[in-house]
Parts: sequence; C-alpha cells; structure tokens
Amino acid sequence: MARIVMKFGGTSMAGIERIRRVAQIVKQQADGGNEVAVVVSAMAGDTDRLVNFCREASSLYDAAEYDVVVASGEQVTSGLLAIALQSLGARARSWLGWQMPIRTIEAHSKARIETIDGEALTAAMQSGEIAIIPGFQGISKAGRITTLGRGGSDTSAVGIAAAVKADRCDIYTDVDGVYTTDPRIVTKARKLKTVTFEEMLELASVGAKVLQTRSVGLAMKEGVRIQVLSSFTEEGAPCADELPGTMIISEDEMETDDMESQLITGIAHDKNESKITLTRVPDKPGAVANIFEPLAEAAINVDMIIQNVGREKGETDVTFTAPTSDLDRTMQVLADAQPDIGYNRLISDSNVAKISVVGVGMKSHAGIASTMFKALAERGVNIQAITTSEIKVSVLIEEDYTELALRVLHTAYGLDAEDAA
Repeated sequence: MARIVMKFGGTSMAGIERIRRVAQIVKQQADGGNEVAVVVSAMAGDTDRLVNFCREASSLYDAAEYDVVVASGEQVTSGLLAIALQSLGARARSWLGWQMPIRTIEAHSKARIETIDGEALTAAMQSGEIAIIPGFQGISKAGRITTLGRGGSDTSAVGIAAAVKADRCDIYTDVDGVYTTDPRIVTKARKLKTVTFEEMLELASVGAKVLQTRSVGLAMKEGVRIQVLSSFTEEGAPCADELPGTMIISEDEMETDDMESQLITGIAHDKNESKITLTRVPDKPGAVANIFEPLAEAAINVDMIIQNVGREKGETDVTFTAPTSDLDRTMQVLADAQPDIGYNRLISDSNVAKISVVGVGMKSHAGIASTMFKALAERGVNIQAITTSEIKVSVLIEEDYTELALRVLHTAYGLDAEDAA
C-alpha cells in the first residue's frame, strides 16, 4: 500500500465526461489499497474566462478580490470530481485550501506556500476517504484567499505530498512522460524512465512545458518523488503502478550506470525569448548595475547576459535576453534609464529561440558544448549567444532554425538510438 497524491490539469478536467474518466483513474488507485488525495486544476479555459471577468469589471481591480474570483474554477472541479467518485461508490469529499489549511504569504495572485497542516488530511486518507483538493490556492495570515500564480496547481500537489509524507506525487497531463525533446517536432524522441530533480529543474526553466519550475524546485527541496503520466489512457488500462510514466527522483536514487552512460537527458527549446542589445555602454564599474537594477525593480526576468570586449574609447556593448511577453516593458524601462546608463543605441530582436541541452552526465564528461557547436555549424545555424551551467548549455539562434536545431542535436547526442531512453 502506498500514499499517493494525484494531480490532474485543466485538459484532464475539461468537461463532465473527462471528470468521470478521472474519477475512474482515481478509484482504480484507491481500490488497489492505496491512500489517495487528488489535486485538481480548473477546467481548461476557465481561469482565462475568470481573469477576463475581472478585467471587464475594472482595469484597476483589487488583487485580493481577483484571487477570490479566479480561485473559484478549482473549487468547481474539486466538487464535481467528489460527486463523480461518490457516484462510483467511493468515499470522497472536497477540501478547500482554507479548510486544511494551506498557509501562504500575503501576495495576491503570486503567493508562495509557507506551511500546510496535513494532519486532518492524513487522518482522512488513512480512514479510506479520497480527499479532493483545489490546486492553485491557499489562505493568508489575514484569512484571505490567495492564489499561487498560473500553473500553481503542480506546486499545490507537491506541497500537499510533502505535508502528508506521500510516497510519490503523480502528475497527470496530456503527455505520458518526459521525452528527450518535443516529440511533436522530433519523431524519434523517446520517453525517459527517470530524470533527476536537477535535470528537470533545468529543463523546466529553459522551455520544457511538462512541469512548472516552482513545483520541481519544491519537490527537490522536500524530497518528493514525482511521476509524470497521461490521463488520456483507454478505459481498463493498467493503473500507474503497472504502467509508469517518467519518475523524477533525486540524483542519489539514480542508478550510477544510467548517469555514466547517458550524457544528455533532454533538449529543450523556448521561442518566448527576445534579444536586447545596448551599444557603447561606458566600460566602468557600476555601468552594468545601472542596466539591470531598473529591470529587477520592474520584475523583468533576464536570462542570457553577454558583455562584449571593451572598445578603445572605454565603451562596451551589452546583450541579454528577456521574455518576449515583457519586451515592450523592457524597452520602455531601458529608455527611461538611458540618462543613468549612458548607452548609444537600444536594439531588440524577437526572432530568436533558445536551445538548451541538459544532462547530469556533463559533470563528468568533456566535449558536450563542442559537440553542440560543431553540429549546429555543420548545418549553417549561427549561434548568437551562449550560457552554461554545471549540467546545461544554452544557445540563442534565429527562431526559423529551431526545429532543425532540435533534430540535429537530438541525433548528434545519440538520443535517436534504440537504447537512448
């Protein structure tokens, strides 16, 4: 018998028929003798609809009331799933965020979990009751409903799994696991049996959409094993214990042979990147701080940063990337800060994409980066920027070459092979 937290996303909960199918999957786990809690997202599209209601009501809406409105989508699906499970003869009830409670910081629409009291929930699970919990929400010290930001249901599930000391957290999505790269682009992409927390954190941060970055970071911190599965299985298919997806585990759990033989775990891409260049920035202490301090104050996340070799006149060019969704705001912030920065020209380019190769094998093997650079060069793909970490190499290329780059690199690192996954 295992204690399992199951999480189902918006596409899995999109309509009564899909909710009934989810109820069957959940009951299958409970019938196997497992203690089960379920975290649910709102129906696909519902959160966007609720956000638009707030904007229509007032362009200067109160953030606390915004949370009350947008949190209602998950409340609906948690109640409906409980009803569907009861109709199958299962003992089930919904637990809202304030009933557990899930305590968060007082930061409406972008709250972070502080504590979760899992005592009552654990007791309910031990008694054989299936607990249904709306994701994405909690309660502040002031007693107000808070939300964790878009995609926050993954974080809710991991946090609850940690609170009840679950054996694992099963996250059901519209894919059946983590692949070596996007299988919609590279047909030879393979599903991976295991991925380390560190690798998944890097993959999530550089464009892989399977798991939310915050949820992986929390799982790594709390030691919560995550399994990624598909909720779109045929009726009568084996349950998750017999038909596993991809398990996200600690590096200590990973078999040594797997880590040694698999240099690269996955290749991710992100087209939501724009390149910004400031020319002829004064080459002196504090100049770079004058660029990035106002961006930080505006809550704009910056990724790749390159400072070119200084010019003869004591000037340099600085290039960095930021989300394309923040490009207009970034350009305005830098334009306003021009007197303090002292740059000559401000140039932007949104026709770029970031390609990243990730793998713990990089820690013990040389030549990973050179393989990447050579493979792209042979196909005429120009590299505009480079960043590295201990287990990741990222390059910025022209967006039109994204699919070609993924296919070329997937082959170059031997991920097309039968035993790649």
